Parts: sequence; C-alpha cells; structure tokens
Amino acid sequence: MPERGSPALRRRRLGMELRRLREGLNMTGDEVSDRLGWSTAKVSRIETAKTLAKEEDVEALCGLYGVDGHLREALVALRHDAARKGWWERYRSSVPEDYITLIGMEAEATMTRDWEPQVVPGLLQTKEYARELLAAGQHASQLPSSWFQDRAEIRMMRQHTLLHAPRPLTHISVFHESVLKNQYGDARVMRDQLLHLIEISRLPHVEIRILPQDVPPPVSTGTFVHLTFSDFPDVVYLESLFGGRFIEDAEMVYGYERAFGHLMERALDETASQELMRNTTEYWKR
Repeated sequence: MPERGSPALRRRRLGMELRRLREGLNMTGDEVSDRLGWSTAKVSRIETAKTLAKEEDVEALCGLYGVDGHLREALVALRHDAARKGWWERYRSSVPEDYITLIGMEAEATMTRDWEPQVVPGLLQTKEYARELLAAGQHASQLPSSWFQDRAEIRMMRQHTLLHAPRPLTHISVFHESVLKNQYGDARVMRDQLLHLIEISRLPHVEIRILPQDVPPPVSTGTFVHLTFSDFPDVVYLESLFGGRFIEDAEMVYGYERAFGHLMERALDETASQELMRNTTEYWKR
C-alpha cells in the first residue's frame, strides 16, 4: 500500500517557510531577486509553490537569509521530499489539475469534513457504485473512456490509502437522505452501497451523518470538503463538473467550517443515521 504523504503539500510548506523567512527580514521579492540575480517572478513562484525550487535555490535563499544549522538542513530535506512523486501523479493526464491537488492534500490531511447533497461521497463509494456514477457523468460530459477508467481506479486507491492505512484519515461525512435513493446502477448496486456505508461507518475514524428529507438544509451550497492539517492552514475544496477550486482565505474557510457545523446540528446522530441506512436497504430489495 502506498504511504500517505503529499509532495504537493510539502512544496507549499517549503514556499510558506521561505516567504516567512523573507518577511521576517523585511525584504521584498524585488530585493531578493536583485541580490540573487533572479526574476521577481521566480521568487514569487517558489513562495506560492507554482514552481519547485531547485536544491541550489534553497541553499541560495538560506545563505541570503542567514539560515544555517538544523533549519537549513530541514529546508533542504523538505525540498527533497517535495520532489518525490505521489501514486496519483500517473493519472495527471486524465483528471483535472485541481483534483490531482486535492488528492495530494488529502494524503497529508488529518481530517476531512465532507458535505454532499446529491451522491455518496467519493471516499465511501463501492467500486460498482463509482463506476455507475462515473458512467453517468461520462455520458453527460463526453469524457474519453480511458479517463473514466482512471477516475474509477483513483477513487478506490484513495479509499485504501486514506481510510485503511496504519495512520488513517479521520473522515466525517454529512449527506442528504435523498442520496440513499438516488439510483446509480441496479437495485443490487444500491443495496451493496448502503451495506458498505453501514460497515464503513463502524470504523472509529469514520463518521457518517444523514440530513433527513424533512429537514431543510441550513446552508445553500453544493459539495464541499474541508481539509484540516497538523501544521498547515485549513483548506476548502469546492467541486464542480469539470474540476474544482480551493478556498484558502482564512475567513472564508471559517465560514465553511461554521456551515458544516450547522449541517451536523441538523443531521441525525450516528446511530440514527445507521438505522436509516439499514432501513433503506429494504427499499432496494426489489
């Protein structure tokens, strides 16, 4: 099983640390570029993780900022880790760039909170449900068949590496009751999906909560995922048909955190949610 850990997030950490060091010396990007003979754009792209700094670039910045000893070694080591490839990189040609970034961030997250008003969240889907869901999306968006296969594989790999790893991700999902009856595939596919939800909800690091049909959603928003990290600011991912976008502004992220809290307050508790899923399996015995 591939180990958890994200080169993409390490690249962001490296950029943030280098920016912190520069700002601590009250230096501008223009001043750094002048001193090192670089373009201002290069400094900016390194700090915003648009470009992975070369090892000699990190050494040059450390020299300019007067960094030595353990911190210098740590920054060089972080750069080395950021250059490694995650298992998801081989799918880069067939999925949107934002989705690749999301997978990389998930690999480093300690917790994800997922609101889903229409379908079973990706981390909780069975292979058959995922295939039927992606097939429906393929028909609507005219995606190439090879992309369809890759996306199905990615969903299963995400589950194995995040929820069944030695250090698993803590995952909390809230989804609408209608998700349990929104049909993808035949009745067997749906029944197996619900049984899978019941089983996976018993894992100590997975919490599934259902918003009842007769309770108006307290927030008006589409799918979003709130990611929490041990040593990196929280990020929110907003999903759309052809990709997604990230929210990193602290105030906006907090708004989504509060929105998820409202959803949790209105949703059934874990026991009642499991009972509702168990009862709905009877609906699919037809």
